[in-house]
Amino acid sequence: MSPTLPLHIELLPSGASSDTTLMGRIADLVNRVYAIAEDGQWLPGATRTSMEEITELTRACQIVVARTGGTLVGSIRVQLLAPEKGETGMLVADPDYRNMGIGRELRRFAVEMLRQRGAKTLQIELLVPRDWSQESKQFMAEWNERAEYRVIRKGAFEEQYPDLAPLLATPCDFIIYEKAI
Repeated sequence: MSPTLPLHIELLPSGASSDTTLMGRIADLVNRVYAIAEDGQWLPGATRTSMEEITELTRACQIVVARTGGTLVGSIRVQLLAPEKGETGMLVADPDYRNMGIGRELRRFAVEMLRQRGAKTLQIELLVPRDWSQESKQFMAEWNERAEYRVIRKGAFEEQYPDLAPLLATPCDFIIYEKAI
């Protein structure tokens, strides 16, 4: 796809949570992207999210979407962890629309949104295999470093997310990054 297509980014209003078609499309996009990005990290059949989770996050006004020509091409979760600390997660761009800057623009929108809500720091987490290297995770780690995020903590995934740990196919760690915004 052409990188000149106009990109429309918006925070979904709470009421959008009743649009089951849209909630399903967002969940499908997240799961499709993460199935590739985290291949080998999860047991077969495990998914990153569900339509129910996306619905709840949308109801809480935490889902931002990117569209081009009316087509959903990306999304990101945005939330305040504390009055001055925000977090983003589940950043995805449709593989058919890569190299258009969708991820960069979603992150830019999220940062501005968090600044308007009083956040001074942005936190992001990256799940990585403990005993082997994964290209997509290496790409994201390098992207985070270029964007001047600093590692503030590393830990075992099972310590932070004990309920999800049984779904892992391989031991994983999480890396928490922060950046002043």
